Amino acid sequence: MGKRDNRVAYMNPIAMARSRGPSQSAGPTIQDYLNRPRPTWEEVKEQLEKKKKGSRALAEFEEKMNENWKKELEKHREKLLGGNESSSKKKEKKEKKKSNRLSSSSSSSSSSDSSSSSSDSDDEDKKQGKKRRKKKYRSLRKSSESSTSDSESDSKDSTKKKKSKEEHEREKDNKSLSRKRKKIDRGNGPLSSESLSESDPTEEVSVKIRSRFQLLVQVKKKKNSEEREKVTDKTKKRKKHKKHGKKKKKKTAGSSSDSE
Repeated sequence: MGKRDNRVAYMNPIAMARSRGPSQSAGPTIQDYLNRPRPTWEEVKEQLEKKKKGSRALAEFEEKMNENWKKELEKHREKLLGGNESSSKKKEKKEKKKSNRLSSSSSSSSSSDSSSSSSDSDDEDKKQGKKRRKKKYRSLRKSSESSTSDSESDSKDSTKKKKSKEEHEREKDNKSLSRKRKKIDRGNGPLSSESLSESDPTEEVSVKIRSRFQLLVQVKKKKNSEEREKVTDKTKKRKKHKKHGKKKKKKTAGSSSDSE
């Protein structure tokens, strides 16, 4: 199965436009725009002079608008000035009322100052008591935190010591096992009952596994030796049989030559 041909022919858009010919547009062309009717220089001068002179009606309308605008501005100014005067009067009245209130409150404040001074002293005593309590609480908290940190450090040290002891004991056990294994390899025999009773249970298990492994190795060696012996016996028998056949052939050949 071949690939599908998806190629498309290239079409030059300029060549296509030329082949179609000039487009029939509905609107005016550039030539129509260039050939439009234009005014002469004299007509242009007349239009400029008319603009400079302007129309009298427009000038009269502008003057009336300016007058009306001036009148509105004057009214607005009068209102603002009247409002400012009224506001100044209101401010004066308020200041008088405040002065009266202050004079009445000054007499009452002298009596309240004595009571406030006593209340201030009580508040200061309370604040000092609170500060002392906070200091005691902080000191107790710091002491408890220090004790907890000491206990944690002691516990960490104890755990580290225990781990180091356990590792040391494991190393000793591994060394003792390696020594006993070397002895077993040298003797090539099972350990005595006394040595087994003295050793640890883990050592006993390892010794049993080693003894079983040695027995299996010995059995395999015996089987391999028996198979080798059988193979050697067979090869010997074959060689003997071949020699006997050669001798017979020689005898038959010699007897045939004598008879002739």
